[in-house]
Amino acid sequence: MAAIDLTRLRGVVLDTDGVVTDTARVHAAAWKHVFDTFLRGRSESSGEPQERSSEAPFDIRADYLRYVDGRPRLDGVRTFLASRGIALPEGAPSDPPGAPTVRGLAMAKDALFMREIEEHGVAPFPSTVALLHELRRRGCRTAVVSASRHCRAVVASAGLSHLFDVVVDGNDSARLGLPGKPDPALFLEAARRLDLRPAETAVVEDALPGVEAGRRGGFGMVVAIDRSGTQADALRAAGADVVVEDLAELPVSGRVPVELR
Repeated sequence: MAAIDLTRLRGVVLDTDGVVTDTARVHAAAWKHVFDTFLRGRSESSGEPQERSSEAPFDIRADYLRYVDGRPRLDGVRTFLASRGIALPEGAPSDPPGAPTVRGLAMAKDALFMREIEEHGVAPFPSTVALLHELRRRGCRTAVVSASRHCRAVVASAGLSHLFDVVVDGNDSARLGLPGKPDPALFLEAARRLDLRPAETAVVEDALPGVEAGRRGGFGMVVAIDRSGTQADALRAAGADVVVEDLAELPVSGRVPVELR
């Protein structure tokens, strides 16, 4: 059975949504609402039946996983719309949420996501919390990353801030000019802040662009989570060393727990 072997790994970098917190479904629902509203408006304007056109509703599983999951918001808008042959102007930060621009749609999605988080809070995955406690009990350093600017707020809302040595989020990406996944820059920055080489650091992801980023970054282990049980082959093809449906399946070995030394 595959394990996080701490004889060769000194740190673990985890993605946030879908790995640490159960927020991927909130992101997906917000994207569906925004894209469906936009596409429905295009269909009504063209007079073409929505189900027969490029304006067919956003598929909350297939489209989210293929075009949006793991990407910065603006990239997600561009990538999904490109899949439908739609090009929109970039717009400006002053665009109102929902405006027919890349920034307008991205801001509408952001507003919906934050409203849901503020009203209902954030639930962490129990198996991820257990893994984090075990890693830290054995002296392993940990980091959490996200393309979202709200990563710190999400992690704090879940009550997990104390379990991470480093947080790298969308605010850091914007400030440092880091490209989005599948570029490994986000993960490499986390490893740098942990003072570790990529080769001695594991990456845990649930999105195809994130898995590809881990492989391209030369990380010592790339763990993929396939919670739906439908993406294992694609995740392996993207570069995952091991695919699990839940982190409860992934043991830790190779270093004596701190309290037993």
